[in-house]
Amino acid sequence: MSDEQEVITEAHGAGSGQMRELIEELAVSRFESDDAETDVPLAALDDGSVHRLANGGGSVVVTTDSHVVTPLFFRGGDIGRLAVAGTVNDLAMMGATEPIALTCSLIVESGTPVNTVERVMESMRETSEEAGAPITTGDTKVMGSGEIDTLAINTTGVGIVQQGGHVPDAGLSPGDKLIVTGTVGDHGISLLSEREGFDFEGDLQSDVAPVNDLVAAAMDAGEITAMKDPTRGGLATSLNEMASKGGVGLEIDERSIPVSGAVASAGEVLGIEPLNVANEGKVVMGVASEDADAVLEAIRNHPQGADAAIVGEAVDDHVGRVILDTGFGNRYLTEPEGEQLPRIC
Repeated sequence: MSDEQEVITEAHGAGSGQMRELIEELAVSRFESDDAETDVPLAALDDGSVHRLANGGGSVVVTTDSHVVTPLFFRGGDIGRLAVAGTVNDLAMMGATEPIALTCSLIVESGTPVNTVERVMESMRETSEEAGAPITTGDTKVMGSGEIDTLAINTTGVGIVQQGGHVPDAGLSPGDKLIVTGTVGDHGISLLSEREGFDFEGDLQSDVAPVNDLVAAAMDAGEITAMKDPTRGGLATSLNEMASKGGVGLEIDERSIPVSGAVASAGEVLGIEPLNVANEGKVVMGVASEDADAVLEAIRNHPQGADAAIVGEAVDDHVGRVILDTGFGNRYLTEPEGEQLPRIC
């Protein structure tokens, strides 16, 4: 019998199957609760948990996220904007589009210039004001030189939804349409090109932004049945998770998926599929068929949604799988394996 211990690798942080298996093994098995007041528990592995308030006063949505990225400052944003937007967006994916408060915990490497942290804090302030999400408490730890790479940020968010009004990622039904709210692959492709020193022509930059106002407009326009923000693992992972959790198949038209020319060109040179890399300002949502056109119009009328498109629908065939129509035939769209782009969110 081998004495080798299993170790955690970068692939466990990539957002796809290996990460879910690790979380289920280490956390869900220990912390899962049978609390009848929890509408979305830890075991759901959704973007947050949902807890009913007493006397029918709605439900509290709670989410938390830790953020690491190299470089700290990049085209289109920085780790501070990423930290606020990431947590606000996780709340929005549950239907909580008006955050009550955020926390901010910093872990800083000794020797980091004070003005670096000041720039990050100012960016967090600006983004929290943009999202209407006040930062109300936090914590700071300083680690020794070399014990952490410059800076990591944890943010927790709290919001309220009407009782039963949360949106799960498992809510798809056959006939629902799938909408992507804008071009995909922007964040991951941009960071990789910047990190590696490639100078691609075109407007290549991260899409990091809070999407709660966009989601609110979509929810006002029609019935949203499921939502995810396609961060780690990209659109491919989000679609596979939604199909599996919803007990449906998905049929996706690849030609309908919005991808910018700059991202498509850079991805081809880098050998990276834009559908497999992180986005930080986009949403993939299931919409009741009869409301799809109205929701799409509302999204396109929002400043963040001009490139939105209906990309496919949920079906009752090939349950848990995503079929991609390439225009030349069909293939399964599977989750990416391993960690293609370390430290991007």
